[in-house]
Amino acid sequence: MKEILKQVKQYKKDSLLTPAFSALEVFMEVLLPFLMAKIIDEGIKKSDMSSVYIYGGLMVAAAAVSLLSGIMAGKYAASASSGLACNLREAIYRRIQKYSFSNIDKFSTAGLVTRMTTDVTNVQNAYQMCIRIAVRAPLMLISSMFMSFVVSPKMSLLFLIALVFLAVVLASIMLRAMKLFQEAFKKYDDLNASVQENISAIRVVKAYVREDYEKEKFRRASGNIYSLFCKAEGILAFNNPVMMFVSYGAIIAISWFGAHLVVGGSLGTGELTSLFTYVMSAFMSLMMLSMIFVMITMSTASIKRIGEVLTEVPDLNNPEAPVTEMKDGSIDFNDVTFAYHKNKNVLKNIDLHIRSGETIGIIGPTGCGKTSLVNLISRLYDVSGGSVCVGGRDVREYDMEFLRNQVSVVLQKNVLFSGTILDNLRWGNENATDEECIEACRAACADEFIQHFPDKYNTYITQGGSNVSGGQKQRLCIARALLKKPKVLILDDSTSAVDTATDAKIRSEFSRKIPGTTKIIIAQRISSVEHADRILVLDDGTISGIGTHDELKESNEIYKEIYESQTKGGGDFDSPKADNDGKENA
Repeated sequence: MKEILKQVKQYKKDSLLTPAFSALEVFMEVLLPFLMAKIIDEGIKKSDMSSVYIYGGLMVAAAAVSLLSGIMAGKYAASASSGLACNLREAIYRRIQKYSFSNIDKFSTAGLVTRMTTDVTNVQNAYQMCIRIAVRAPLMLISSMFMSFVVSPKMSLLFLIALVFLAVVLASIMLRAMKLFQEAFKKYDDLNASVQENISAIRVVKAYVREDYEKEKFRRASGNIYSLFCKAEGILAFNNPVMMFVSYGAIIAISWFGAHLVVGGSLGTGELTSLFTYVMSAFMSLMMLSMIFVMITMSTASIKRIGEVLTEVPDLNNPEAPVTEMKDGSIDFNDVTFAYHKNKNVLKNIDLHIRSGETIGIIGPTGCGKTSLVNLISRLYDVSGGSVCVGGRDVREYDMEFLRNQVSVVLQKNVLFSGTILDNLRWGNENATDEECIEACRAACADEFIQHFPDKYNTYITQGGSNVSGGQKQRLCIARALLKKPKVLILDDSTSAVDTATDAKIRSEFSRKIPGTTKIIIAQRISSVEHADRILVLDDGTISGIGTHDELKESNEIYKEIYESQTKGGGDFDSPKADNDGKENA
């Protein structure tokens, strides 16, 4: 809750003015029945028109002040609650941007989206009710009780008994409903996950004709929320009938006993009339209080979920005096151990030294730790043991933004954003000129297909890059990384969707245009790494071998097995194959 309230910030004034105007509105409303009683008993009953005019004028003034106060309270409540919601979403988004990969791993994408949408909306509604209705309802309840005792202490006892009975019944209804609401909001993650997964993978869904399955999955997720809300609202439906029953019962009782007091002369007609008004006001206030408790309970789960994001401490932080200079692109792994979870090491005792400008290929079975190894270079994760040095300094000494600008990574999962090709390229360098973007695309062999688009570099890329092929997307991501002009370039299986001829051309362009940049190429196929200066073979998180293509063919069983499985199978799917006469066929 403390983290949530911090986000009120510039809306503190509105948050204070709302209850102030609400209180003024209540006090004016409470005066109205009292003034009406005065008009009846001292004006109409005694035929004193001057009293009617005086008290009538006061009633008009009180009503006007009450109306204006209500308008101002509503205005400031809307401003404060909307402002809080806006600040909360920004705070959550900023916090997520600071997360390391290990922090992000703790939350699902659907869960984060739910927190920024549904949960923030719940908190917004609850906050608006707290600063307005939660002030108005108790004040109205207390004021109505006080004024009823001022008018007639005896009659007010009946009113008090009815009020206590109603409070007990409403509380029991609320407790049952609140449990269901809490359960329902937990189901929103499942619903959002179903929608997100379906939309992001819609092409796969259609390719495998799984629309009916996905619709059924969504129907179940949506149906779970529907049934829980129906049960909860069904229970809450008893609130109004119970309140009406108790309030009308109290009015009948007050009418019966009040009539005797009026006939006896101990209670005025106007006072009896005002009592009816105070009874209804108090009961309605109690009803509003019960709904506030429901709203607050519903938002409690949301507050907790938002708090989890805001209080999550980023695992990676800049040192006190971060380094912002890098000598060269040399990389040293000094007895490095790494684990995502404490009980299992993904990398074990990695000792590797890469010279600046060297091209290193990394190959190995799936799950052997190739991606984990290169993630440590740009400090997407921190080592569990040992150290990783770039340019002769431990990566933990660098400013993280500076380090990641110098160590450019084309991740295994290529992502393009909505916008033109130039917009996407300038993620690598926001100040890059058109010519620099074109040059980077030529180096990544992307210019050739871009020139075939009608709008060329102004071609609009849809969300996720769905209007370009996998190979085109990979080449655009490589060009984007080249625009950083990094000292280290890491390609994490990022040419897997291009043919071998284009792959070879990209490597050739690298040798020609960025000879001083250290290049690390992770690949599944031998042809992508065989021309590297050295090739690292990983197996189960350890270095199985390191050397040139020819050396590893002779000395390393894993490399030899991968090489033979690819060459004996006819090579890569898109590479030329030789027939029995030695002629090459496409």
